[in-house]
Amino acid sequence: MKAKNGSSERAMTQRVAILGGGQLARMSAYAAYRLGGEVGIVARPTDDSPARLVASEQFVGDWSAPALLDAVADYADVVLLENEFIAPDILRHLEATGKTRVIPSAQTIALVQDKFSQKTALAQAGLPVPRFAAVASPEEVLAVSRQFGLPLVLKCRTNGYDGYGNELIRGAADIAPAFEKLLRRGSPLMVEEFVPFTKELAVMAARNQRGEEVIYPVVETIQHAQVCHTVLAPASVSEATARSVAALARQVLEAIAGVGVFGIELFLLNDGEVLINEIAPRPHNSGHYTIEACETSQFENHIRAGLNLPLGSPRMRSPVAVMVNLLSGFDAPAQPIGLESALAVPGVTVHFYGKKLARPGRKMGHVTALGEDLGETRERALRAARAIAI
Repeated sequence: MKAKNGSSERAMTQRVAILGGGQLARMSAYAAYRLGGEVGIVARPTDDSPARLVASEQFVGDWSAPALLDAVADYADVVLLENEFIAPDILRHLEATGKTRVIPSAQTIALVQDKFSQKTALAQAGLPVPRFAAVASPEEVLAVSRQFGLPLVLKCRTNGYDGYGNELIRGAADIAPAFEKLLRRGSPLMVEEFVPFTKELAVMAARNQRGEEVIYPVVETIQHAQVCHTVLAPASVSEATARSVAALARQVLEAIAGVGVFGIELFLLNDGEVLINEIAPRPHNSGHYTIEACETSQFENHIRAGLNLPLGSPRMRSPVAVMVNLLSGFDAPAQPIGLESALAVPGVTVHFYGKKLARPGRKMGHVTALGEDLGETRERALRAARAIAI
């Protein structure tokens, strides 16, 4: 593609626009700058946008405004996404200008952002997923509960994350209040069978427009209050399970026509079977460890895939890595304390995201520790994380 600066050659100063201004955009911007690029951040006026602090260019306003989208298309060689909650029509407008690429495509985002259509596409491709059904009333939830059994999970089909938009149905009396609560979020609903897993797994997968793919190591994710707290890399699973997850990741990319970086969450069952839980069409929290631990981070491959450059190796630089999220416990202006104590822990890297406001459970940063032994490395990562309060 002809660079925006008018050169007919591929320029190292290619321009990347990122829809969204949070920490994923911020860390993606760092990776783009390492490759000599420029970064435009597209944010809303009300956003608490840490990525705007590191932007070469800012596009602030109503994302549905044609004038703003046309300005983004004029600026960018490629438009990348920080989250999957962007209306596909916005992406279609950008694609229709013919001036820029959108990665992932509007077609892929439309498929993935609705969890019911996402699960349907995976099931139609023959991939293993929990049983699921769309529901439009509490009576339909009750009918499905008789088929799937209890407990089951009631979900918003769109705009759900970190446990927001999910309710566990343990008995028939839970159905009506849970349905009413989730319906207020403005999304149609679905149900899934409850999966009695032994571990929650995740894997990052990347594909560029040339069809080149890389699959990162399979990791284990540990949740607190439905928010990812700790990531263990690689996961303590059999070689057969690791190969199975990698094969599933490649099949997922094929099923959704995925180009870019994708986080794939999975359940490992007692019998060794693996089920696909959800797909995130963007860099993912479970891949933050790759910044220090892998030869090429998920964020650099996010940029490489968008610019259709060769993808980098996902091989780990150390035997193990542990990432711990820094979650706020307060509802107040963000004032991190304890950095000095955290940095005194050997072999630990601290990332603060630069968010201005804290609220309970909000991801404000993370720490990563590298090491030889999983138990010892995890202890160091947790010690550093516990030293910090935000």
